[in-house]
Amino acid sequence: MQLKHKIVALGILPLVLAIAVICALVISLNRQLGDQQAQLIEDSILASKRAELKNYVEMAQSLIAPLYDDGHGDAHAQQQVLEELRKLSFGINGYFFVYDREGRSLMHARQSELVGQYLWDMKDPHGLPVIQALLKSAESGEGFQRYAWNKPSSGQVTDKLAYVVMLDRWGWMLGTGIYLEDVERATQQARDEVAQGIRKTMLAIAAVALVAVLFVFASGMTLNVSEHRLADKKLQRLTQRIVSLQEEERSRVSRELHDGISQVLVSIKFQFELASHVLENGQDKGLSILREATERLGDAIGEVRSLSHDLRSSLLDTLGLPAAIGQLAAEFEQRSGLKVTYNDNEFDCDLVDGAAVSLFRIVQEGLTNIERHAQAKNVAITLHGSKEGVRLSVVDDGIGFNVAQVERRHTGIGLRNIRERVEHFGGQFALISTPGRSELDVLLPMKPTGATR
Repeated sequence: MQLKHKIVALGILPLVLAIAVICALVISLNRQLGDQQAQLIEDSILASKRAELKNYVEMAQSLIAPLYDDGHGDAHAQQQVLEELRKLSFGINGYFFVYDREGRSLMHARQSELVGQYLWDMKDPHGLPVIQALLKSAESGEGFQRYAWNKPSSGQVTDKLAYVVMLDRWGWMLGTGIYLEDVERATQQARDEVAQGIRKTMLAIAAVALVAVLFVFASGMTLNVSEHRLADKKLQRLTQRIVSLQEEERSRVSRELHDGISQVLVSIKFQFELASHVLENGQDKGLSILREATERLGDAIGEVRSLSHDLRSSLLDTLGLPAAIGQLAAEFEQRSGLKVTYNDNEFDCDLVDGAAVSLFRIVQEGLTNIERHAQAKNVAITLHGSKEGVRLSVVDDGIGFNVAQVERRHTGIGLRNIRERVEHFGGQFALISTPGRSELDVLLPMKPTGATR
């Protein structure tokens, strides 16, 4: 995967994860609210049902009160009460029923086939012993009992809420009930509305998430394009600078060859021609001219060596970095007239490929800057190595300069070259400058153990 794709993915994945967590929380909270709403609706409906059932039973009690309270002819009165209760009804499925304490059905307005049967052990589909539960509720005075019963109008087993009371003098249980289909419909409707609300919320969140993801993707791509353009510009500037540095180096080498070596060689050629002419004429001055030409030839060889050394020190390949920097310091001291102190701990230089050359070039660049700008009198070069890395320090006692200003204006090409060399090898670079002391400090890591060249 390309870096730009990884950046976009790192921007989108946390957003998608956050949206997923938000969706999960919204779904969970909505379901909780839906359950609470359904429970509130169910409790409200059941409360009204309880009040309605209690009113029906109280109405039936008031209707049979004269017969129940009359102490004469109980059997006849009981039969009359059962007849009166059988006639009472409210709606299609609203009726009364009567049981004795043994669970025998004495009257059932809608299911006459149950009359006379002992239903003590009868259970509903949930395993509840219905008659026992009703008798227990009536005797305790609570009165209300919920159970499942076969609905006469539909023939299907449906949840039912009953209210029962005891007629203690006769040992009867009188009650009525209401089927709870409307409660189930109301609660299911509430849950459906919640589910629909969740769907709408999810669609809204999905739309927002899509817009956010597209925005992040577009922003990432725009950033990538911008970074690519910036990188291209930097690469172009770097390429141009490399070309410029190459041209500058070629110009310098060309000037050295033309102004130094070329003129010396031309002079030597003239001297050899002159010596040849003098010797042909038998004059004694020919040998002295040849000696002078030979000396000039030695100077030319020295110029060639100096030019070659500037391009790349041969000591780097033969004696190593510490010796090469030592020679560079000695030559700089001789050429510039500054006092140069060089110190190294003769470590085993096991740097990564190219690091030694970079340190050598850094010292060259630092000494060149000191010679041109520092107005210093003393220079101290320190090269210390350890298992972790190599630390190079170049200190002078010159006038100093504003480091931040030079780097901000990009006028210090040499300093920029040093920084780029150090960063290329994963090292550390520090530059401190005050009047009277400027210090360039570089730390490069050693080659990892077991690495090959």
